[in-house]
Parts: sequence; C-alpha cells; structure tokens
Amino acid sequence: MKSNNNALAGEIAAIRGFNRFYTRKLGLIEPKLLDSAFTLQEARILYEIRHRPACTATDLTRDLGLDPGFVSRTLQALQRRQIVTRKPAKHDGRINELSLTAKGRTAQAELERRSREDVGHLLASLDDNQRGAVVRAMATIEQTLEQPAEKPAAFLLRSHRPGDVGWVISSQAKAYTEDYGWDISYEALVAEICAQFIRNYDPVREHCWIAEANGEPLGSIFLVNGGNDIAKLRLLQVEKKARGLGVGRALVEQCIRTARDNGYTKMTLWTQSILLAARGIYARAGFKKVKEEKHHSFGVDLVGETWELDL
Repeated sequence: MKSNNNALAGEIAAIRGFNRFYTRKLGLIEPKLLDSAFTLQEARILYEIRHRPACTATDLTRDLGLDPGFVSRTLQALQRRQIVTRKPAKHDGRINELSLTAKGRTAQAELERRSREDVGHLLASLDDNQRGAVVRAMATIEQTLEQPAEKPAAFLLRSHRPGDVGWVISSQAKAYTEDYGWDISYEALVAEICAQFIRNYDPVREHCWIAEANGEPLGSIFLVNGGNDIAKLRLLQVEKKARGLGVGRALVEQCIRTARDNGYTKMTLWTQSILLAARGIYARAGFKKVKEEKHHSFGVDLVGETWELDL
C-alpha cells in the first residue's frame, strides 16, 4: 500500500510540475493574457460568445465550470467596456443572449491572432515529427481526462500534407459513388478543384484541414479565396465510419473561424438538396440558403443549392 501511495504522490507531483511548465510557457500566469486588456477568464468568455450560434450566461457557467456570480460580474464589466451586449432571445424573451459588439469582435480576433502567433513561435523550432508528437500527446491528455460522451470524438484537425489532396480526391469519389450513385465525372470535378487549389494556394487566406484519428484520415474541408473578401467552403467530406462523431461540425466551425480571422466578410458554398447531413451542419452554423437550381450532373438529376453566411 505504501508503494502505491508513493507512486500516486509522484504522479501528482509530475502533473503539477507539468501544469507550472505549461502555464509559464504559454504565458497564462500573467495578469493580462497575451499583453492584452483581458484576463484569461475574460478571453475565454469572449471566445465562447464569438464561436457559438447562441450563448447565454447559463451556458458559460455550465460549460466552463465557472461560478455564476463570477460570470455575472465579468459580463457586467465587459458590457461597461462596450465589449459584450445582451438582447432577449427570439424564441424566449425571458432569456438574454450574449453577443460581441464590433469593438468586442475586433478585440477577440486580435486575441486569437496573438494566440496563434505565440503558439506558432513555440512550434517554429520543431520539425514535423516533433510537432506531431506534441499534438498527439495533448490529444491523449484531453481524451484520457475528459469523460467520454455517448460517442468519443477522438480526432484532431491538422493542415494538409503531401499526399493528402490525393486522398481527398479518392475518398470523395468513392463516397459519392457508393452513397448516391454519382459517376466518374464527379471525381474529375474534385480533381480539378484540388489541382486549382494546389496551383494557386495562398497560405495566408486559404487552407485545407484533414480530420485524423490515430494517423488515419477521417474527413476534410477546404477554405478557398473567392475574391472580393468572400470565402468559399469546399469539399466537406466525412468518412462513413466517422459519421456521428462531430467531425463534419468541427471541420465547418474551423473553416468559419479561420475565414473570420482572415478578414473575409462572407462565406459561400454550393451543395445538393440530397446531402441532408451536410445541410444540417451548415444550417446550425448559421448559413442561409439563398438559391436553388435543378441540374443534371454526375449522371443523376440534382437540385443544387447556394448557401451564404455573413461573417
């Protein structure tokens, strides 16, 4: 029993030591986060308000594990600073929904920029294998300590690497042939889109993400510059074995966040009426269908839809 207690004490000391290292490395023990005007708790609250379709004080208290009184005082302070505003929810006037003011959105975007920049500096001296090891270790910690949901979402999102775009073409072609009977002309279209992305790739304003678990790709999405500060969401795809884990939602949310951070004012996408799961994700993310048109493509009759989101 004594040896077990000694082992536990050593493990506790190791975790506490890692916490001290991690908070110091990321600058989390400073009075204000990232040399900004906000504390860590305030910055997290701004992040949650910005990136949720709807957010209330109750949501923040529950999901962040914060004291209700603390949340109330913090929101009041942020309102006085004209960072946060409240308004009655459309579905229930008794509930106040939170949103960021224009000043708040600017401040939150700057916090995210500084955070990405700091982490980028932290990883700059590491090679691809070292960076991958760090990300996998963090994912392991999160997945081990977090209580599993009904279905564990044990995946991460990463940037594309050589070979990934070829996988995107193959997985898209197989999925739409098996699920909807589309012919090989769809594979040709995906190949053309991917080739154009590679040839014209702008790493500042464009991106491709691969959802991955245990080194195996599960899904993908592209953010493409459509011109005139309009971003295009393209080629959302989730492997059948990964559906229901939240992969599609995570990919779309990542795409939207990056588009906002990169200064786009609107995001648009083209989808088909039969793609019910994808359309549900788009609707929950705030996209609105603005146009539909019947067409015959990929060997079948379809109804194409254009959806838009103001950023």
